[in-house]
Amino acid sequence: MKAFTQIKALAAPMHRSNIDTDAIIPKQFLKSIKRSGFGVNLFDAWRYLDEGFPGQDPNSRQPNPEFVLNQARYAGAQVLISGDNFGCGSSREHAVWALDDYGFRSVIAPSFADIFHNNAFKSGLLPIVLPADVCAKLAEDCENTEGYRLDINLQAKTVTTPDGEVHSFDVDEFRRDCLLNGLDDIGLTLQKRNRIENYESTRRTAAPWLFNSQ
Repeated sequence: MKAFTQIKALAAPMHRSNIDTDAIIPKQFLKSIKRSGFGVNLFDAWRYLDEGFPGQDPNSRQPNPEFVLNQARYAGAQVLISGDNFGCGSSREHAVWALDDYGFRSVIAPSFADIFHNNAFKSGLLPIVLPADVCAKLAEDCENTEGYRLDINLQAKTVTTPDGEVHSFDVDEFRRDCLLNGLDDIGLTLQKRNRIENYESTRRTAAPWLFNSQ
């Protein structure tokens, strides 16, 4: 998992509340358990005018010129500013994978659905909760200022605007530590690799019949 320490990145506004996981990555694209390849279908129903299908060449699609992420000024955005209850709906890790694969490192919103919130931390995506009025102001400033970049410092737990305004956010310390060190569940387990291998070696000696292959 990619570590998250500090980024100063282009932001994109999405003035919508209750963005569900099927909007983030529609169900027809859930054909793989790999974490890559989903970014091209992020927000597919909003992003394109035609209906897409798995494996389709994105260059053959009809992009929706009104959709925010199709605007040239937001190309390469790594921070998404959105509304309440982001990531609601069905449980699917693919929603986080799609955002990550597209290039987003953080989503800022007044609230997140619990399952999405948990999945985000496990995949290296930082969900930041800020008051609704702050999120609205950030989104508005983003729209009014081309090249609007936010400085997100996970160590300090701050979001700093281009004019120097600082917004602090809360984050669980265990999750913060995992993100700072790039540790997902597998990474956390592998920190105990020596103890696991020592146990297996001792167990193999003490009970060899458990390891006999037929």
